[in-house]
Order: sequence, then structure tokens, then C-alpha cells
Amino acid sequence: MYKISKIPKILVIGDLMIDHYLWGSCERISPEAPVQVVDIKNETSALGGAGNVISNLVSLGASVDVASVVGDDENRNDLISMLKKLGVGTGMLLFEKERKTAKKSRVMASHQQIIRYDLESKNDISFESQEKLLKAVNDTILKYDLILISDYAKGVLTKEFTSNIIKIAKEKGKLTLIDPKGEDYSKYKGATLITPNKKEASIAGKIKITDDKSLKEVGEKLKKELGLDFVIITLSEDGMAIFDENMTKIPTIAREVYDVTGAGDTVLAALGVGLGVGFDIYKAVLFATSAAAVVVAKLGSATASVDEINRYENQKLHFDYESKILNVNELQKTLEHKDKKTKIVFTNGCFDILHVGHVKYLQNAKNLGSLLIVGLNSDASVKRLKGDDRPINNEQDRAVVLSSLGFVDYVVIFEEDTPYELIRKLKPDILVKGADYKGKEVVGSDLVKEVVLIDFIENKSTTNIIKRIQKQ
Repeated sequence: MYKISKIPKILVIGDLMIDHYLWGSCERISPEAPVQVVDIKNETSALGGAGNVISNLVSLGASVDVASVVGDDENRNDLISMLKKLGVGTGMLLFEKERKTAKKSRVMASHQQIIRYDLESKNDISFESQEKLLKAVNDTILKYDLILISDYAKGVLTKEFTSNIIKIAKEKGKLTLIDPKGEDYSKYKGATLITPNKKEASIAGKIKITDDKSLKEVGEKLKKELGLDFVIITLSEDGMAIFDENMTKIPTIAREVYDVTGAGDTVLAALGVGLGVGFDIYKAVLFATSAAAVVVAKLGSATASVDEINRYENQKLHFDYESKILNVNELQKTLEHKDKKTKIVFTNGCFDILHVGHVKYLQNAKNLGSLLIVGLNSDASVKRLKGDDRPINNEQDRAVVLSSLGFVDYVVIFEEDTPYELIRKLKPDILVKGADYKGKEVVGSDLVKEVVLIDFIENKSTTNIIKRIQKQ
């Protein structure tokens, strides 16, 4: 579960717009032309573009200011009203008389988009506006935890302006997280990280991503050429790939996907909040992955709250239980990114026919810490320990049954007769065994901080169950 320990202060710089919806129904074709006639019943507006990043940040509990340039028109007033309603600081929002405040209007009939029409300016903002924004950012940057740059290629983030923002941030020791746009990423040189999707990264890297090899090639190329600390390529239903010293893929399992609109904005916002409260890059990416999974299960440009993300994580433990079965190398890598306060509990066994004694034992084990790992003897290991007629259930079946228990966090199968090497690699804090080990040496006790013996429920064992079955 994720805990947001403070309110991160974040500055968003980018292209603001209004997402405008006309909702209605269609029952006839126009007699004037072969087009649908939509009877409008309702009209709604929401922040779009960089504004959607802002909405996500506020939903995640951040304090937000915005720096941008819009038109001096009626749409500007609506935009400011929506920003102020969210509590967003607009002191660095500039106006240009010849500019149009971007507004994208969509006509919707029975949740189907019939047409979209846009009112916007795409030309670069003036040199004067760039200079004013740079001064404002330079004067206030120390009060922010980091800067998010949301580029929709509508003229605010010119090459020179973007480069100067990154330069200022670097000089002041502030992170810059960028959702990029276009084919030329040179203006993002020196940023902390960029978050292109697979298609965008392919275009910018001039290499088509078709597999992990080409993905790695593109990520490493962008990181090196742009001098970035990290590159994070979003891979839709396949999760995300992080590039630091190596490539690490973070999978995602979104149980329901209704609409991917705005998912990239959610990822940028969640990364910002995560890094802003002190998460390392891997925990921040995991947080962003879950935030995106929440959002794609909603219609339209949506947002996610920390409570929704935690509910998703809790449900994932129950519905996606097979993802908790890892090999030792996968589990080692996962544990590298755990919170330092996480207390890891380890126990092991054959768990051949799961019964109430096992369940109570494992539940009590989990209560000793915050994360429970179960080492499961492989089929070959069980045969050596129990005889040729065991196990009754094969190792994969046993692993799936164990992983379905909500209080079991990970299951790892091991081939050896004892879990000593497994314990040495995983470095748990607490080692748990049954009370029948009282007075005996517990394998791995020299590798952990504490050994705890837990009583079994009397007369509850796999051996007794098998004997009863054989008597039938």
C-alpha cells in the first residue's frame, strides 16, 4: 500500500486547453445533408492537455502551480475558473492578445463521438512571453519539489524556452519530468526523465520497437543522446520499461480497459507525486503503473486518487494472485525496491494438500511483519523428503493455491532439500517454522534477525488427511 507522507509542491509547465463535450442522442439523419442530427441534452467541460496532468496531480494530493500562455479571450476566463476551483496557483499564467485559448469540442451521441472541432493557436509563444515565464520560474523554483513539463506541441514549449527551463532546474537541483511530443527530442536534453509511449519512442529514436531487443536499443539511445537520468517508455497493456543503468520492465495488469484517454497524463502526474514524496524511481513507476490502471477503467480523461490506487493494489493481490509466483531472481529484483521499513517474513514447506492448519499458520506468520514470502519445496524435493508417493499435488498447483491466499505476498519454488540458499539470497528479517522445531536447529537461523516458532493446530496435517482418504 502507498502512503503519501507529505504534500508535494509541483510546478506544471505546458500547453493548457479545455476539453468540451456536448452530450446528446441521435434518432434521425438531417434532410439538409447526409449527417446525423444530435439532440443535445447536456454540456460539460474539463481541463485538457497539461490541465489534465494538473487534475491528476490535485487528485493525488499535490499542491500545484501552473506556468503557461493562453489567449486573451472568453475561453481563458473559463480555464482560469476551472484551475482556481482546483486550488491551482495561476500567478505564472500569461495572456497574448492574438492567441486563442485552446478548446476541443466533441459532440457525443450515446457515448459515441460524432465529430470533434478545435479552436486553438499552434504558433510559438512570443519571445517576450518566454522571457517573462523564464524569469518567473527562476524566481520561484526553489519552493517546488520538481517540475513537470507537459508538451502537446501547441507553441508554449519552444525549443529555446524548454532548454532554458531544464537548465534553470538543473542549476537549482530540481527534477524535470517530461511528457514529450514530436520527432525531435533535442530540446529535452539534460532533463531528469522523459515518458514517451512506444510509438513516440520509436519515431524519436528512429528505430521501430518490435521486441525487447529493439526496445532496449531505443531506450538506451534516447538516454545517452539526451543526457537523461532515466527514460521511461510506456508500453500500454505491457506496462513500462525503465532505463537507468539497465532496462527493467514493469508489467501491469489492468483488469478492465474502457478508455486509454489521458493515461499518459496520469503516468506523468503519478511519477511526479511519487518522486516528490521521496519514492525511488522504481517505486514511483510502480505507483504510476497502478494509477494508469485505475484511470483506463474509467471513461474519458479521468483521474486517480491514492485511495483508488491502494484499493486497486489490494484487489490485485486477490484477483491477480498468480503474478505472486516468482522465481528467486525475479523476487530478488522485486525486493531490491522495497521500502526500507518493510519487515520481510519467510517460511517454507511442502504445503501438499492445503488445510486449515496451513492457513492459520501462514496467517500468524504474516502478522509478524509486512510482507510474507513462502518458499515451496519442488516436486523433486518433496519426493526426497516424503517418499515416491508424494506430492499429491504438483508444484505449480500448490503454488497457485498458496498465492490465492490474501496474506501470502510471494511464493517461490526451490529445488534444494533445505531453503538455506533461498534465505541467503532473499535476506528476510524473520524466519518462521512450526513449534515442532523447538530445541532443534532451524536451517537459516544464522541469516536472519529473528526466528519465530508457531504452534500448529492439533491433528491437522496432510499425512492425516491422506490416511483418512485411504480408509474410504
